[in-house]
Amino acid sequence: MALVFFLSATSVNPKQKSDITNKKQKRFTFSIRPLLSAIFLFTVGTVTYITNKFLFLRLYPVIVSLSLLSIFGISVINKPTLVYRMAILKDKHIVGSINEHRIERYCNIVNYIWCIHFILNILVSLGTVIFTEIYPVEVYPQYQIVLFNKIKGDIWTIYNGGISYGIMFSIFTVEFIVRWFVNKSMAKIYPITKFTAKSRKDDFILCYEEKWSSKKYKTWKDFLTDTAKLRTFINTKNAERWILHVDDYYFFLCCFVALLQCKKQVALTANISEEFIKEMKQPEDEFLTDAPNQPGSYYVPDVIANIASPSEEEIRTTPAINADETKIHMFTSGSTGKPKVVLQRMTEFEMDNAFVLSMWGEEFLKRKHVATVSQHHIYGFLFTISLPFTAGIPFRRTRIEFPTEFEKLDDEKYTIIAVPAFLKRTIETEDKLDLIDPFIITSGGILLPEVAKKTNEVFGFWPVEVYGSTETSGIAHRQSKNGLEWTPFANALISKNEDGCLNIKSPYIKDPNGFQTADLVDILEDGRFILKGRADSIVKIEEKRISLPEVESRILQTGLVKDVCVVAMSDRRQYLAAALVFNKEGEAKFKDWKKFDINMFFHDYLLNFFENVVLPKKWRYLSELPMDLQGKKKKLEIQALFTKSEDGDKIKQ
Repeated sequence: MALVFFLSATSVNPKQKSDITNKKQKRFTFSIRPLLSAIFLFTVGTVTYITNKFLFLRLYPVIVSLSLLSIFGISVINKPTLVYRMAILKDKHIVGSINEHRIERYCNIVNYIWCIHFILNILVSLGTVIFTEIYPVEVYPQYQIVLFNKIKGDIWTIYNGGISYGIMFSIFTVEFIVRWFVNKSMAKIYPITKFTAKSRKDDFILCYEEKWSSKKYKTWKDFLTDTAKLRTFINTKNAERWILHVDDYYFFLCCFVALLQCKKQVALTANISEEFIKEMKQPEDEFLTDAPNQPGSYYVPDVIANIASPSEEEIRTTPAINADETKIHMFTSGSTGKPKVVLQRMTEFEMDNAFVLSMWGEEFLKRKHVATVSQHHIYGFLFTISLPFTAGIPFRRTRIEFPTEFEKLDDEKYTIIAVPAFLKRTIETEDKLDLIDPFIITSGGILLPEVAKKTNEVFGFWPVEVYGSTETSGIAHRQSKNGLEWTPFANALISKNEDGCLNIKSPYIKDPNGFQTADLVDILEDGRFILKGRADSIVKIEEKRISLPEVESRILQTGLVKDVCVVAMSDRRQYLAAALVFNKEGEAKFKDWKKFDINMFFHDYLLNFFENVVLPKKWRYLSELPMDLQGKKKKLEIQALFTKSEDGDKIKQ
C-alpha cells in the first residue's frame, strides 16, 4: 500500500507544461497526503491498543479503502489518472506513441472501476461494522443470542479478511486478461529503418489500386519479394547515389527501401526535365524512374519484371538500416529555378512521423490512405510513403490527379493527403461528394479560409492544415474554422527574430540555433502565431515598401478573380505585374471588354488602397496560373509572361 501511495505521490503529469515552481507545488501537494494517511493509521492503531475498543480496529478496512479511493479518485479530477501514471512509469514509450490516447482511455476506465470497487467496498465494510458486534462467548452462555451475534461477528471477518481480497484478486485477473486482448489489438509501429520480414503477416495488404473495394492489392510478401529483386539489381552497380523519381507509390517505396538497405544515398526530385536533371546529376549517379523514355535511367517496372524470383532466404532477409547514417538529398527548384538540395536523414523523418501519429494516429488508423501530392517532396514523402508504411495503413498506389476521382471513393473511409491548390480545383468542379467520414490533411501552401469552408461543404470535413518546409519539417497546425492562428507542435520552440521572421527550434533541425524562415509573424501571448506573408514578398517600388500578398488580397476582394499572382519585375526600373484568373462573375463582366479597359478597372480599384506609383503596371489574364505538383505557383514562369509587352499594357502612371 505504501508503494501505491509513493507512486501516486511522485508521478508527474508528462503533459504538464507549467513552470518549475508549479511542479514543486504539485509534488508537495501529493507527497503530504500519504504521510497524513500513515499518521492517521498509526493513530488508529494506538487508540485501539490503549482503549481496548475493537471498533477502531474493525474500521481499519474502511479507512484503507477510503485512503485508496482518495488517491484514485483525486487522480480522476487531476489527470492523468493513477493507473495511467503507473503505466507510463513502467513503459516510457507510451507517451508520444500512436497508441497513447487509446492506452490513456483504457487506463482511465480501469481507474474508474477501482474507484467504484472502493466505494462499494467502503459501504459493505462499514455495514459489517455497524450491523455486527463481537461479544465474548463466555459472558452470556445461557442466551441463544450469543451464538447469533457470534455468527454476525464472523461476517466481518469473512468479508474483510477473505471476500474483499477475493474480489480484488478477481479484478486484477480479469483486467490482466482484458489487457492482453487490448494489447493484441494495438497498432504495431514499424518504421522503414526498423522493420523485419516478420513485422507483418505475408497476406497483410500494403497498398491497393483505384479504390479499396477494387481488391487489387499488393501484400507484405509482394513488398519483401520486390525489394529483394531491387537489391539484387542495385548491388550490380557501383553508384553511391541514386536519383529516384517514381510516381507509383508502391514502386517508390520498394526502390527507396532497397536503396537504404544497400546503404546508398538517395536523391529525390519532382522535376525531371532534361536540363534540371543535367544540373543536379553527378557523373557517377544512377537514375531509377517509372517515367517512360527518360534518358539515362532505369525503368523500374522493367527492372522488377526482369530480375529472377529471389529465393525464400533472400525474401526473408531484411538488411539493417542505420537511420543516423542515411543520406536523403531532397532537391527543390528554390527561388532561382536552379537545383537546390537539402540533406536529410531518416532519423528526423521517423521522429516526425511518430509525432504526427501521436496526434492524429487514431484518425489515420480508422481509414485507408489516398493522396494528391508528390512523394518527391518532404510533405508528400512523410505523409504518403513513410507514415502509412510505419503505421500499417493501406495506401492507394497512384496519386489522385483529377477531382472527379474523388467521386469513386464512396466505398470506405479515407484519409486524404492534399495540397490547397488541389482542394480549390475540386470545390470548383464538385458540388457535393458522397464520402464516408473523410479526414483531410493539407500542406504545401496556405489554404484560404473561404476555400476551407467550401471544402467542408463539398467533402464533409474542415481540413487540418500543417505548416512546415523541407528544411524544418512540421512546425504547426490549425483548422481555420477555429481561427487563423497556428498552434505550434509541442516539440517546436518558436520565436521572432529582429527582422520579424519566424525562428524554429525542433528535434528535426540539426542547428542548435534553429532555422530562420522568411515568414513574417506575430506571436501571440498564448504561444500561437499568425503568418503575415514572406519577407521576400516585401519589395520596394520607388523607395516605397509594398507587400505582394496584400496587393493579391485586394485584387481577390473584387469578387471577380479566383486566383492571382503579383510579381516584382525589373527592366530599367522595378515595378509590379499581376497575372489573374477570372471566376464566373469576372468572365461574365469582362466578356466584351478590351484589355486596356480591364487593366484600368483593376488599376482604379487598387487606387483606393495604394499609391499610384506602386500599382501593377502590366497585367495578364489566364485560364489558370502555372503551378507545380505541390500546388505552388511557378513564379519564374509567371514572370516570363511579362518579358514582352502586349497591346493594352500601357496605363497611366
